[in-house]
Amino acid sequence: MTVLSPEARAAKLRDLIEHHNRQYYQLDAPLISDAEYDALLRELQDLESQYPTLVTADSPTQRVGAAPVDTFEPVVHEVPMLSLDNAFDDEELADFDRRLRERLSVDEVEYVAEPKLDGLAVSLIYENGLLVRAATRGDGYSGENITANVRTIRDIPLKLHGAGWPLRFEVRGEVFMTRLGFQRLNARAEEH
Repeated sequence: MTVLSPEARAAKLRDLIEHHNRQYYQLDAPLISDAEYDALLRELQDLESQYPTLVTADSPTQRVGAAPVDTFEPVVHEVPMLSLDNAFDDEELADFDRRLRERLSVDEVEYVAEPKLDGLAVSLIYENGLLVRAATRGDGYSGENITANVRTIRDIPLKLHGAGWPLRFEVRGEVFMTRLGFQRLNARAEEH
């Protein structure tokens, strides 16, 4: 049996816990029981408590477990977060297509459509593969720093896996809750 150093064991635990987080929260296919998961997390917490230098920004123990922050610092967007225009009927859509083809000087444009999800427009900044800031769109030019709150969302990675990521980049999208997730949240609230 190989005994791992505290550093190696902490790294292994972080990887294991993140793997099981993906299985549970993103794939809805847990591979271990809640008790087994809790034991892994507790072991990592104990290690990080014994060896504070092992605590990393991407550690699963750094996910905020307390109530979300309710006061926010302002954030100025490096590039404005503008919203897209809507087309409410065929005429508006045809007009948009015409303007786009004219602007691009082409005869045909290929489109991709997806369902509109109403949620909270957010900007996520990653540096060296680590989530360093999350912000709301606000007025498009400045929003609010919601990093602590976003760290509670298990579907948003604190650390990106794989190689080849730019040193710094931004992801923009909508944070939303599914109906099933909303029902589960309400059920938990009723239990407490």
